[in-house]
Amino acid sequence: MLAKRIIPCLDVRDGRVVKGTNFVNIRDAGDPVELGKRYDEQSADELVFLDIMASQENRGTTINMVRKVAKEIFIPFTVGGGIDSIEAIGTILKSGADKVSVNTAAVKDPELVRKSSDYFGSQCIVVAVDAKRNGDGWEVYTHGGRRPTGIDALQWMKNVQDLGAGEILLTSMDCDGTKSGYDLELHRRADKLLSIPIIASGGAGTLESIGDVLTEGRADAALAASIFHYGTYTVKDVKEYLAGIGVEVRL
Repeated sequence: MLAKRIIPCLDVRDGRVVKGTNFVNIRDAGDPVELGKRYDEQSADELVFLDIMASQENRGTTINMVRKVAKEIFIPFTVGGGIDSIEAIGTILKSGADKVSVNTAAVKDPELVRKSSDYFGSQCIVVAVDAKRNGDGWEVYTHGGRRPTGIDALQWMKNVQDLGAGEILLTSMDCDGTKSGYDLELHRRADKLLSIPIIASGGAGTLESIGDVLTEGRADAALAASIFHYGTYTVKDVKEYLAGIGVEVRL
């Protein structure tokens, strides 16, 4: 069995890491480079940096931030936000990122997933899915969670897997920032449908909530933000807890 991964997420806006609740009520959480170094030192398995306003503001990810982070950390990191072409993906990867995350651009042009996977390799292409409950299912949202699409989230994840995505970053908008736990039903249903790794996002609040999504939710990795940024737990705290309940992690 592959070790489960613990991934701090840094949502970046105007050069600062921020965090909100249900994608609104944004508050400051620190400097992206300093936080990246902190989590590298804490033995995080990977990092995710998301420029949360890039798509909404119709611009690309801030390349200078990517370069600064790449100089300071030694673990894999994924960058997302406003990445909408093969050229943009190439620029991000050349700037030091190991993977790119696409969401809005993939919904606009699903062939981008196929083309980028063919060109760079599926291991570099993460499709981010912001999902919000809608009746008995979940709907995909784009533009930083601001625009509903009418697309069924589970079917969309199956589609992008078939197009060549190497990984899914699945965020429950209903749970995001609430610290009330991940949407386990969403993750269980996604796991039954997909064969590629799923990163669980949205709702981390306790050590138990992370353990639950990696066991009951069968996620391959757990992404968290607030609990790390504001010092509730360190990455080491999480990994030691997981090891103690029998979850395989890299200590």
